[in-house]
Amino acid sequence: MKLENIRNFCIIAHIDHGKSTLADRLLEITGTIDKRDMKHGQMLDTMELEQERGITIKLQPVRMNWKGFEMNIIDTPGHVDFQYEVSRSLASVEGALLIVDATQGIEAQTLSNVYMALENELDIIPIINKIDLPAADVEKVSEEIVNLLGCDESEIIPVSAKTGENVETILDEVIKRIKSPKVFESNLENISNQELKALVFDSQYDPYRGVVSYVKVFSGEIKKGDTLHFLHSGKKIEALDIGYFKPMYTSDKKIENGSVGYVVTGLK
Repeated sequence: MKLENIRNFCIIAHIDHGKSTLADRLLEITGTIDKRDMKHGQMLDTMELEQERGITIKLQPVRMNWKGFEMNIIDTPGHVDFQYEVSRSLASVEGALLIVDATQGIEAQTLSNVYMALENELDIIPIINKIDLPAADVEKVSEEIVNLLGCDESEIIPVSAKTGENVETILDEVIKRIKSPKVFESNLENISNQELKALVFDSQYDPYRGVVSYVKVFSGEIKKGDTLHFLHSGKKIEALDIGYFKPMYTSDKKIENGSVGYVVTGLK
């Protein structure tokens, strides 16, 4: 996949503003998840506690394909207790969807995450969700967003994640308004031969395969069998398996420059 056809973005939203529901709808529209498998919802909330309490704790990346573009989305925690997880996801993307509840407006926790996104120079697409509710005040919430971001009101996308109204527009706007991954200009003509630089933004422990690292590749590429060097610990490991998220682990031959994927390290 060419770099200009890759989009990496996260979701910023306060708890209960419909973040996970919107993520589910995007998965459905892009055909990433079959509609028959969507009946329980919260497809990116895989931990038992998350599904029980209806909140997002652990980052769950997923790759979608839309109109010839690879879209890597990270569903971030919306609760105040998981600020560190949010900061890690912001470091691995180039853009963010800012979701605001049409009945509640911008919350304090949302503000702190928006400021972090702006510090990371992310392209922000503002979205007003739950416009189908009787108590929705789109005009008032639009004014709050304009005052916060300094954007034009026409840049705000009103949607209903529950009904799917206008959600497809988000995907088209991601292509238009979020930049492609940054390229190290020292070797633009032969990106695959660049020295590997990747960020481990999260990890999971698998009792059979050891630590599974979630990575964003900034230059070069990772292939199965490659020897990788962790700068922080100094350890060297072999990439026993690599791939991407659909949202479950899906093995592939390599993780290319600009993409998000996983590496099975075997560390225990």
